[in-house]
Amino acid sequence: MTIPSEKTGEAAAVGDLSLVLRAMRQAVREALAQHRQAGDPIVVWRDGRVVWIPAAEIPVDLTAPLAEHE
Repeated sequence: MTIPSEKTGEAAAVGDLSLVLRAMRQAVREALAQHRQAGDPIVVWRDGRVVWIPAAEIPVDLTAPLAEHE
């Protein structure tokens, strides 16, 4: 078995924290957009309590794709 000396592809992406965080933020935005579009509420933890947020109240700015520099 040969172990590559340089990180490439997915292995390199996992080692790049900023890339991982950006991907996670984008995934959350996509999930929020899907909930809003489908009319499904989301659940958040706020002030020590579970709070249901109706789909119509999910902020639109949180459902837009991230800009390249974010």
